[in-house]
Amino acid sequence: MSERQQILIIDDETDNLRILSDILREQADIILAKSGQQGIRKAAELKPDLILLDVVMQGMDGFEVMTTLKHNAETSDIPVIFITSLGETHHEEKGFRLGACDYIQKPFHTTIVLARTKLHLELRRQRTMLEQLANIDPLTGIANRRRYEEVLKREWRVAMRKQSPVSLILVDIDNFKHYNDHFGHAAGDKVLKKVACAFRDRLQRPRDLVARFGGEEFIILLPDNDRQGCIEVMERCRQAIEQMPLDDLNNPDIRHITVSIGGYTCRPDTDSKPQEAIKMADDMLYMAKHQGKNRILWFCDSEGISESPPATL
Repeated sequence: MSERQQILIIDDETDNLRILSDILREQADIILAKSGQQGIRKAAELKPDLILLDVVMQGMDGFEVMTTLKHNAETSDIPVIFITSLGETHHEEKGFRLGACDYIQKPFHTTIVLARTKLHLELRRQRTMLEQLANIDPLTGIANRRRYEEVLKREWRVAMRKQSPVSLILVDIDNFKHYNDHFGHAAGDKVLKKVACAFRDRLQRPRDLVARFGGEEFIILLPDNDRQGCIEVMERCRQAIEQMPLDDLNNPDIRHITVSIGGYTCRPDTDSKPQEAIKMADDMLYMAKHQGKNRILWFCDSEGISESPPATL
C-alpha cells in the first residue's frame, strides 16, 4: 500500500491533540476531533486506519463514543486505542469489553505511543492487504466472483432506495475451448488477461465493476446508467476486443478473438432479486451465442430486446 495511513485523534483537550499530533505526524496523516460527536462524524466520513480515543471528555465520553462506533457498520472494524489517565483496572476492562484494541496512559511517553500505534497500523495494513487479495482473481487481476456479489448486494439496495436503474452483464469469450485445446492453456490465459484489461480500461466510472465469473466468463455491473448508455459502453468494449492485436501470443493461427455479451437493465424493487437479474443477463448471453456470437443482446423491462451491432437483413 503506497498511500499514507490515517490516524483520527478524538480528545477535547487541545494540548493532548497537539502533543499526539507532534508525536505521530511522521507515522501517518493526522485527523483531529475535539468532541465525541465530531469524532464519530469524521470516523464515518474519512474511514481512518486507527483511532486514538480519550476516555474522559465533556458531554459524550470515550465509552459512549466507542459504543456508537462499534454499532455503525461503517466504523465498526476500525481499531481503537483508548487514551486515559484513569488507572482503575475496571475502566481498562470495560474498554476492552467494548472493543478497544489497546490502551495508552497519560502522561504520554513518546516511545510507547509510537510503538503501540506502529503495531496497530501494521496489523491494519496486513488485514487490508489480505482482504484485497481475497477479492481479486489471481490470473486476471480484476475482481473475483465473491467481490462482485458483495458489490451487487450493496448497489441493489442503493438502486431500490433511489429507484435508479442497474444493469448486469455477462460476457463469454467465443470459441475459448478451441484456444485452450489447440494452443494450450498458456495462450488461453493470455487471452483471459487481455479481455479483462479491455473491460477494466473502458469502465471509467468509479462504481462500475468487472469481475471474472468463472472459466472464460466475466460479469459486469453498471449502476445508475440507462439501457442505451450501457449498450454503448459494452459496444466499445466488444469492438476493442475484436480489434485487439494478438502478436504476443506467438501463434499466427490466432488472428483475433471476439466476445458475446448479454445484458439486462432494470429498476430493482421489493419483489425483485439480483439472482433473477443475473438469470436474465445469462438468457441474453445464451441467445447472443446462438445467433452468431460476437454480438450484444440486451433486455430492458420497459423496452424489450435490443441488439448491437444491429442485425442486418
